[in-house]
Amino acid sequence: MAETYHIGTIHLVGAGPGDPELLTVRAARLVSQARVIVHDGLVDPAILDMARPDARLISVAKARARHTMPQDAINELLVREAMAGNDVVRLKGGDPFVFGRGGEEMEAAQAAGVPVEVVPGISAANGAAAAAQIALTHREDASVVSFVAGQCKGLAAQNWAGLAGKGRTLVIYMGVSTAAQISEKLMDDGLAPDAPLAVVEKACRADMRVLRAPLAGLADLVSREAVKSPALIIIGEVTARGDAALAQLALEAAQ
Repeated sequence: MAETYHIGTIHLVGAGPGDPELLTVRAARLVSQARVIVHDGLVDPAILDMARPDARLISVAKARARHTMPQDAINELLVREAMAGNDVVRLKGGDPFVFGRGGEEMEAAQAAGVPVEVVPGISAANGAAAAAQIALTHREDASVVSFVAGQCKGLAAQNWAGLAGKGRTLVIYMGVSTAAQISEKLMDDGLAPDAPLAVVEKACRADMRVLRAPLAGLADLVSREAVKSPALIIIGEVTARGDAALAQLALEAAQ
């Protein structure tokens, strides 16, 4: 009798912005049941602690200018584990399809004939904005939201015109190391130097910080406060609404 050959499934799972309580029910179940978890460095240790005791945890953490494993090698690892009959959880901070390279890993699995499932997570942008109580859209201030990567090849040559300004919110991922270039680029494109912004560091974690500055002061803020990744830069009038509301309340209380 011929032996049945089993191919595992690759689950591309969004781990959300950090807090384990912000995992989807599906994501939490997969993490707790998986025998193989391939995870990024931004996944909070508390989420990894949910894994079963005998699970193999494989880190493919990336850092600026240093990759422990190239993306092609990660793709090959996932496919190899699945072809060996293992169901694999590929655990990513935020959402797999928002600057998570989930599309590349999905395509690699499909090309190899490996079943793949995508489990969405709360994106870093949504999680950071909620934790900082910044509404990315607001009827009075923003009806358009854009996401861009602040650390990528050819940053200066990219066209960001129209992504920030009146009625718009711009969320910049991976922009800490290029803060000076980002502020210069946006001001060169016509955005006012006093445009308000917020930097949300380590969103949804106990040591989260929300720092505010005008656009012209972004680089100084990042340097002075020694901002570290993970951090998001949110630019737009919505970042000033909380401050304005608090100031108005204080004024009314003083009268």
